Amino acid sequence: MQVLVVDDSQIMRKIITGALKKLGVNDILEASNGQEAVEMLGKPSDIGLVLMDWNMPTMTGIEAVKKLRSDNVSIPVVMVTTEAEKEKVMEAIKSGANDYLIKPFNPKDIQGKLEKFLPALKG
Repeated sequence: MQVLVVDDSQIMRKIITGALKKLGVNDILEASNGQEAVEMLGKPSDIGLVLMDWNMPTMTGIEAVKKLRSDNVSIPVVMVTTEAEKEKVMEAIKSGANDYLIKPFNPKDIQGKLEKFLPALKG
């Protein structure tokens, strides 16, 4: 299973990638904005989960999720963001995100999200 980490901050991508590696996920791809993610997910791949930031240049995470869902891409997307207001969480879910992880987070938080989607990824 590949995990795609989408964040405009290289430091944040390194933090998330490090947490994933500690959990045994070593097949990790990175994108620096939503447009890159949409392009990557539009091609055949082994990507089974996307961890997507909300606030990015070029194309935001919400715009990317909406585009993916309109293109019938059903890969699970977890929004990873500082946007913690209930309205923002609801907007993300209504836009097609499968789950939500609020920054700052710890590796156990990511582990919980991975475990939630592992059955879907294996099937």
